[in-house]
Amino acid sequence: MLFKRKKKESIDKAEEITAVKLKPLNYPPKILVGWAEAIGGNTSLRDWFLESEEFKELGMSIHALLLKEDARIWLMKNGYAHLMAMINGAEGNEEAIHWLNKSNFQVLKHVALAGDRNQESLTWLIRNKHLEFAMIAERIRVLKDQIEDTHNDVHSFGKD
Repeated sequence: MLFKRKKKESIDKAEEITAVKLKPLNYPPKILVGWAEAIGGNTSLRDWFLESEEFKELGMSIHALLLKEDARIWLMKNGYAHLMAMINGAEGNEEAIHWLNKSNFQVLKHVALAGDRNQESLTWLIRNKHLEFAMIAERIRVLKDQIEDTHNDVHSFGKD
């Protein structure tokens, strides 16, 4: 053989894709209320969640809602793709809503839809006695509105 070809190493060197097992989302009502408050702007609670080993994902989800890419990556790599899907769904991503529905995350699906101004989903959360999640959805909606207002404000261009 006159020429030796090097096999492409791109496959070997490509970042390994591994399935990450989803972690459970079982929180007492007071933690859910605290999460809603942190989404609503309580930075002390947000920081407490971030420093907590038990609830760090809730603090990271707030950063993900604030469009911080490192937090979004952290959620995906650490078993919280369902939280990231909820956030993406609240941002209008229909594929995320479909995935939540197909994966039987009905509460998170309705939080995402209600966070994206779907009144029927907010009613569903209340009717099914998921009042803390209804509160979370409302805080997500308000936060999204604030982010959009900031992005549309000429005077705050580039501040995020």
